[in-house]
Amino acid sequence: MVEKIAQPVAWSARVSLTRVWSTGRSASLLALSLGIGSMTLAAAPTWADDQGEAPVIEQEAPDEGPTSEGQTAEGPYLSDWYHQNVTVIGSKNIRFGPQQVDDIYLEYEFFGRKGPLDLYGYIDFPKFFGTGNAADSGIFDKGSPVFMELEPRLSIDDMTGQDLSVGPFKEWFVAFDYIFDWGHTTESRQNTLYAGLGTDIETGSPLGLSFNFYKRRQWENYGAANENSWDGYRAQLNYSYPLGSFDNGASLVYVGFTNHDFASDLGDNDPTRTNESTVATNVLLYQFTHLRFMAVARYFHNGGQWNDGEMAPFPNSHGDGFELRSTGWGYYFGVGWQF
Repeated sequence: MVEKIAQPVAWSARVSLTRVWSTGRSASLLALSLGIGSMTLAAAPTWADDQGEAPVIEQEAPDEGPTSEGQTAEGPYLSDWYHQNVTVIGSKNIRFGPQQVDDIYLEYEFFGRKGPLDLYGYIDFPKFFGTGNAADSGIFDKGSPVFMELEPRLSIDDMTGQDLSVGPFKEWFVAFDYIFDWGHTTESRQNTLYAGLGTDIETGSPLGLSFNFYKRRQWENYGAANENSWDGYRAQLNYSYPLGSFDNGASLVYVGFTNHDFASDLGDNDPTRTNESTVATNVLLYQFTHLRFMAVARYFHNGGQWNDGEMAPFPNSHGDGFELRSTGWGYYFGVGWQF
């Protein structure tokens, strides 16, 4: 989910995908947040449907805030490349685990580009405000105190000093995605590494597009059968589009990504699990220099590789049997501060 957007609009966009639970009692908590620097847009054109050359958008360079390369020019942020924010996020009907989760939690997020390093990461504090449904647990009620994800990409072009672009594939990366859930026991812990290749794709328009392809190394996975193995692949498409700017200094942008996990062995001997899973995320971000608001709609298909419609192999928190509902929509709303 690392994106380097180098379009007619100067901005940097990042989205994070997180937790995939496999335990019975505690369902998933997805921490989704978005870090976007200042965006200056002179016009929001209507792009032609043909394959012709995109028109040029005339605009002034931003006076402050991060650029597409993660640099700033004496702006209001603490670093000229390392951008940070703290966001309070409320989630509803999140389907990464066997039970849907509602939660309000705190997230610290960071991202930036410096030389060959394209960095993104975050640290979540689940159920930080003590609010959630019966399936939720977190830092203050014997659940996981910290959930984190680190997504570095290293530019092969920069490291070799060569222009390796081919057609619309303008830059190539060695890409990683490391996920760690600091559960108190092996059955409540996740330790996952995705590793592979990534590329940024030229679209000839303000549409930002990138693609990553990973192989998954699974260590702890909440006691699931695929622990300590190489298990499956992930294809990931990231996309973003600036929608406009306003007289009050705010900007509006759409960001989305789709993750497709496949070729896993997790569902081979367990009818409650699957070998594939797809999650598509859609984000609207309304932001000022520091203050930002986000609204997210996310579609899950067999979220967390749980087989939608099957009966769970364990009771819920009330001691009752229940049907897995891992396919459907989940929602997030957040208020954050960029610095």
